Amino acid sequence: MLISIVMPAYNAEKTIRQAMGSVMAQTFKDWELLVVNDKSKDRTRDIILDSAKSDKRIRYIENRRNLGVSETRNRGASLACDQWIAFLDSDDAWEEKKLEEQVEQIHKSDARFVFTGSAFMDQEGGRLDYCLNVPEKISFRQLLKQNVISCSSVLIEKALMEKYPMASGNMHEDYAVWLRVLKNEGLEAYGVNKPLLIYRVSGDSKSGNKAKAALMHWRVYRYIGLPLASS
Repeated sequence: MLISIVMPAYNAEKTIRQAMGSVMAQTFKDWELLVVNDKSKDRTRDIILDSAKSDKRIRYIENRRNLGVSETRNRGASLACDQWIAFLDSDDAWEEKKLEEQVEQIHKSDARFVFTGSAFMDQEGGRLDYCLNVPEKISFRQLLKQNVISCSSVLIEKALMEKYPMASGNMHEDYAVWLRVLKNEGLEAYGVNKPLLIYRVSGDSKSGNKAKAALMHWRVYRYIGLPLASS
């Protein structure tokens, strides 16, 4: 089993070395890392290329123009060589057994879509005293209530990402994909309830306040075709 890891990067000089290092430290070794530089204006490019010198599994890709995170993820997924896609944002990190435990889950349950629990760190990388627990598996109806699938925790078949690419827009683009996959394919996503993702909390993230988060959820529901009243 081979895994292509897609890492979009924009002005990530402060965090991307940690993110890439967490991939290179994985106990599961059969991967390639596609780092897609979305026209960064800082030292992101230099840091990526420096890290790539030490590991031939790292592929550097640069967008000709700034595409935004959704299209950048899509581009990385389209260039992936392997059957499985994992996503890791350039400000997040993984525990070293993240991929190994997910591969074990796939072999055990014949899953096509796997995610993990999360730990959290602040903007400086300090660990926070909180973990996100996830269910053993989740259906479309259950996921509608709350998005417990962090993008940087996902391992999913490439064929599903090709069929359901991320749409640009002021909403949770990844959440929309997970819902469409579960609804249209009749699948359940399988959770590994361990904090194998370390998610960096940022005050200026798109979901940084409840009102904005609610509006973005509303847009996701409408995007996937839920009727007005249901949304």
